[in-house]
Amino acid sequence: MSSLDLFEIGERVEIGSHTYTADEIIDYATKFDPQPFHIDEETARKSIFGALCASGWHTTALWMKKNVEYHKARNARFKAEGKPVPVFGPSPGLSNLKWLKPVYAGDKICFFNTITATRQSRSKPEWGIIELYSEGVNQHGDKVVGFDNAVLVRI
Repeated sequence: MSSLDLFEIGERVEIGSHTYTADEIIDYATKFDPQPFHIDEETARKSIFGALCASGWHTTALWMKKNVEYHKARNARFKAEGKPVPVFGPSPGLSNLKWLKPVYAGDKICFFNTITATRQSRSKPEWGIIELYSEGVNQHGDKVVGFDNAVLVRI
């Protein structure tokens, strides 16, 4: 059995959620994306966004955190059930990243991954590639972020 057999095309899983606070939005943006609408509530109110909102990079970084946590827990569950545990490698990248709606303080974002394809790597045949569509959806059901990405998995 190949590790790729553990992943079903079309499978959509919720990998976790996060509720953003004003303090963390400001803290992240101060360090990594210090634009006024991410670090100052008054300036943000006067901006196109109308309120303090998270950096898109902050939203994407939290997707990554939830993704790692999900796979760590899933692998522990597989091990406990006596199932094969996939060995993940790095990601060859992402594409089509879109920040579709602002993420405001108080928003709860649920993150999802949907498997869109699996294949064996031509250049490294001991590895497979899992292609995914990843997204974040707020408490109103609005998609706030979406992108295509991939990850290597040892076959």
